[in-house]
Amino acid sequence: MNIALVLLTYNPDEPAGVERAVASLADGLRELGHRAVIIAAGPAGEDDDENLLRLPTLNLPRPVQFDEEQRLLTEHEPLRREILTLLDQHRIDVVCWSDAVVGLGFLSPAPAEVRTALMVHFLRVDEPMRESLAHGPDAVLAVSPFMIEEAARAGLDSSGWHALPNALLGVGEPPPPEERERLRRTGPVRVVARADPSKGVAELLRAHPDGWGRPVQVVLAAAGFELWPGMQDDVFEECRALAGNRPDIEILPPLAWDEVQPFLAGAAVTLVPSTSPETFGNVPAESLSVGTPVVGYGFGHLPALAGPAGRLVGLDVVSGFGHLPALTGRALDMVDFAEGPKRLWEATADLLADREAYHAAARQAPHQVAEHTPAAVAAAFLRATLGTA
Repeated sequence: MNIALVLLTYNPDEPAGVERAVASLADGLRELGHRAVIIAAGPAGEDDDENLLRLPTLNLPRPVQFDEEQRLLTEHEPLRREILTLLDQHRIDVVCWSDAVVGLGFLSPAPAEVRTALMVHFLRVDEPMRESLAHGPDAVLAVSPFMIEEAARAGLDSSGWHALPNALLGVGEPPPPEERERLRRTGPVRVVARADPSKGVAELLRAHPDGWGRPVQVVLAAAGFELWPGMQDDVFEECRALAGNRPDIEILPPLAWDEVQPFLAGAAVTLVPSTSPETFGNVPAESLSVGTPVVGYGFGHLPALAGPAGRLVGLDVVSGFGHLPALTGRALDMVDFAEGPKRLWEATADLLADREAYHAAARQAPHQVAEHTPAAVAAAFLRATLGTA
């Protein structure tokens, strides 16, 4: 079959979860013997290949503001024609709208004979989401059971949705036990995050305890979108200023997608300080795949993803952020938002000090994501979209 995945903001090595999800799904579909192309806006990049189709008349600024995305798509008819032409030229059998707006779910420009799927990676209850669902996609694919539950809590009928996890981009290679023990004793704590305030990196660095005694390495990257002008620059500036006062903290440049797993394999612990619940969690999944335990807040999909391979801190953000913690598998003592970063450091220290618990978590970690292979996720995508699930 020929399958098209539509994500206007897509670029190779973009530090963003939906982009990585689309790339790994395309890899899995090709592994199963199908042809998979990605349709994106311009401008074209030097890393584009023959499977990345750029729309000739639509260029997006970099970064594009979240509230600008739909405004830039006001010329619906030319855009519809361009998509239909591409689908026809490449004899597309299945098309996946990766988002209600930048995935063109709201427009859904596909012929009746083409099967369609709508991805839901984050909660939307706006008009584009309602329009996307009204088009009647053959499958709605939420990134996790948590995302399905969040949609239901927000008043959407998600009863017929399918949970489709993100796939890992590569096979994880955990270090041998003796190296893992060395990392437990002296290895760095590492963070990989997009430069977004909701990732909680600045709060984490501000709470960094005196006398921590081991390196803290933070990879920050700017994506091709942001919530307001200058948001990412502000995050970089704040984090660099905080790191400048603490010699053990280092802010590192962005990584290519295939560099993330080896980088996290060399960490004692991966900290996931997001103060807004992760609907999936690509970084913790990649960390787990290489046997590195994860420490983060006990809400969103992280509790189910990490399971016994992580340490979770209950964070009460109901009043501040409007989210309800989705705690699965264990009861957590809820702490005030202001105390959260401090508790993350304490949980990390406790895990590193407990040799038996640490190595048990490290051994379990790869099993938590063993089924998140591109081929397995691609097969689930096809079952759901073709109605054979």
